[in-house]
Amino acid sequence: MDSEAARTARESLELAFHMSNILETGLDRQTLSVLIALCDLGFNPEALAAVVKELRMEHSSSSSSSSLTASSLSIP
Repeated sequence: MDSEAARTARESLELAFHMSNILETGLDRQTLSVLIALCDLGFNPEALAAVVKELRMEHSSSSSSSSLTASSLSIP
């Protein structure tokens, strides 16, 4: 990739990250970059969004289960 293409890619990622923050998606730059790359490879953006939502739901349910288990094991 030449320097002009690299600069354009960085600027595009920064713009997408800024929009992501405005929309309060909670995506970090690295995750957003991976999702954009997958879209560039032809992955369906709506399917990727569904996967991200599902992973977040799984993570939040496992986090609450972990904290519930940890709190139930604590000795007063």
